[in-house]
Amino acid sequence: MDLSMLNVLTVTWGIVTTVSVALLILRAVLSTKEEDQLFLNAAESHLEQEQIQLQSRLSTIGRYAMIFGAVSIVLMLTIAGIWTYQQLTRPPIA
Repeated sequence: MDLSMLNVLTVTWGIVTTVSVALLILRAVLSTKEEDQLFLNAAESHLEQEQIQLQSRLSTIGRYAMIFGAVSIVLMLTIAGIWTYQQLTRPPIA
């Protein structure tokens, strides 16, 4: 089985992109529970803590989604560069 660098990078790109999309979906699902405004009395103060925890999770997930998205773009550009280089250095067809 021949594993070229291009094949390994393509599989890695697929995994990273899948994780990035999964994080974006998770963030979208969690953000449906986020409230823009809360009008609470003393008996509902626990809801404020839930919203603070939710905002913290959304912030963390958003950060990781951006990191995985950036890595995905870098990998895609690297794959395109390697493929282009391979095509340019290949001997012409006679």
